[in-house]
Amino acid sequence: MPIKYIPFIPEPIAGQAVLANFNRVLKYKGADDAKMVLQRGMPLYEMEKTETVGENADGNMVMRGECVSACAYLKSQGMEVDLVYIDPPFASGADYAKKVYLRRNPKVAEAIAQAEQELDLDELRSFEEKMYGDVWDKEKYLNWMWENLMAIKSIMSETASIYVHLDYHICHYVKVLMDEIFGEDNFRNEIIWKRATAHSDAEFYGNNFDCIYFYTKSQQDYIFNTVYQPYDDDYIDRFTRTDPDGRKWDSGNLTAKGLKGGGYDYEYKGYRSLWRMPLETMERMDREGRLHITRTGGIRSKVYLDELPGMPAQSLWLDIKPVNSQANEREEYATQKPEALIERIIKASSDDNMLVADFFGGSGVTAAVANKLGRRFIHCDIGINSIQTTRDRLVADVAEFDVLEIKDGVQLYRNPVQTMDKIKALIPGLKNEDSLDSFWEGAISDSRLGMIPVYVPNLMDSSSKLLDVVMMNRIIHQAIPELDAGVKKVIVYYIDISDKAEIEKFIKDDDSTTVEIELRDLKDVLDDVVIGDEVRFHVDKADDTLFKGYVVTVDRFISDRVTQKIGEFNEKARMSATEKKPFKEIRISEYGLELIEYLSLDCTSAEGEWHSDSEIKIDKAGYVIRDGNKTQELWDMTIRGDKKPLRLKIRNICGDETVWEIAVF
Repeated sequence: MPIKYIPFIPEPIAGQAVLANFNRVLKYKGADDAKMVLQRGMPLYEMEKTETVGENADGNMVMRGECVSACAYLKSQGMEVDLVYIDPPFASGADYAKKVYLRRNPKVAEAIAQAEQELDLDELRSFEEKMYGDVWDKEKYLNWMWENLMAIKSIMSETASIYVHLDYHICHYVKVLMDEIFGEDNFRNEIIWKRATAHSDAEFYGNNFDCIYFYTKSQQDYIFNTVYQPYDDDYIDRFTRTDPDGRKWDSGNLTAKGLKGGGYDYEYKGYRSLWRMPLETMERMDREGRLHITRTGGIRSKVYLDELPGMPAQSLWLDIKPVNSQANEREEYATQKPEALIERIIKASSDDNMLVADFFGGSGVTAAVANKLGRRFIHCDIGINSIQTTRDRLVADVAEFDVLEIKDGVQLYRNPVQTMDKIKALIPGLKNEDSLDSFWEGAISDSRLGMIPVYVPNLMDSSSKLLDVVMMNRIIHQAIPELDAGVKKVIVYYIDISDKAEIEKFIKDDDSTTVEIELRDLKDVLDDVVIGDEVRFHVDKADDTLFKGYVVTVDRFISDRVTQKIGEFNEKARMSATEKKPFKEIRISEYGLELIEYLSLDCTSAEGEWHSDSEIKIDKAGYVIRDGNKTQELWDMTIRGDKKPLRLKIRNICGDETVWEIAVF
């Protein structure tokens, strides 16, 4: 339940007049619900700091939570951001999956290293795990985007800019939303980014570009620095002359004829003209070999290609390639955008030490680039995979930041897609019912009441997580009237509730239906979804010439959830096997060490906020990344620390993290 609600409108008193005259520009089913959301405000939840990396004097943040909740927290802290880039779901109907790789069994890897055999990446067995679903109907998506954009606007500084990255599925609708929220006069550009080469679509033109909408908070006072694109071939072809050292150049006009403001009238090397520069500058250019005497006796300058910054960036971006499979920046993360794309945006619309935010942070590219360019950053995402990927990426970049978790219920289900797939098995008696609208997850049969429709919030649609008056109004006045007349009761599950007493009073005071409405907390069901992993380890004190400290050795690792996922994969692969593609079973060794992706030791505190005093990440080939630094070492089952370890954290290959206390010895 939220601590309180933070107004979208800066001044609540003045805001009442705004609310009274609030009219939506874009009309669609449910658009008027936005007024109720605006009146309610943004839900503010408790915030837990789970880790601090470095001193973090700049206050950088990696936040797990939803965009609106994050904005409520930032606004409650009086924070403003200077630049926002977001790459939200595109309403494309696609599911996005993480490629999960089994690591090398360290016992096997050690033998391979001794035999000096190369690791064959093609032999690595992997499977995909759905991480989130971009599955929306248009109306829900637009309401969700409207609320997010309103929340973001509420924490933007007066000189701030926002870039919203979309594709053809929904971009034109969101453009109207942004006109409504930021104002048509604050629209600056529609940027077209060519993200792929030509497609061979048989029935229509290939879709190989994305749209990025650029708006500012105000019409005049905003940051914009000229950034440059590479010259095209036609421009480069003009540089036909070459110096003896190979430098290409084209001639430039030195006369001031026709220019406003006049010029400098003098004779140089027998040629008199109105020049663009004083005599001293002309003489210096001559000494530097930068003058070119034409056949007719004229004087022109040498314009060297390698000294030009490029062409001022236009709104058509053809020069930035997507992240390919061999790129050093690749993070094995669906929807990852290239650093060059974000670098251009950050350089153009922010200055040093300004605050850059991404509320759908994905692979962490915005935070990583902002850090490299000397900006402060906020990364926010609901996905645990996003938080882990970004955290590890920033550690490798030697960034300093806090890892925060908004206690808004999202942490109860690590993987929304998986949880929704299991929801019917988790709720006793819940079954499919063909006669019900898709709004209802299914129904429970009761001998006395008959069919009881059940509403379950879609965990892949964050806008439905909070049960408030807006959602209850929709249930009572839209969903229930469409049910069969014989329905006597419905059950409404919720992840979070705005105010249970208020909702129950709203139900009681509304006399439009006689159907009984029972409210149930879905957290009671979800608490048992994720089962912690198990580990056996031992600790030794080392005191030799190579290392003095403590060595934690992992003897065995058991992850029932990952083992279950592998079993499901094996079964599907067995059923779909063919002669050309025979079934190859993924097997786990008795030690289970190939299920480990990451280990960390906390030698500072035995409870509370995590301090990663030593950490190891194992890449998909089995090589160790130690404290963010890549090595050519194969993991040897151990992690070392200079000080006595108090806690051990292990992340499995699907992203679940479990912490164990280490007894003092």
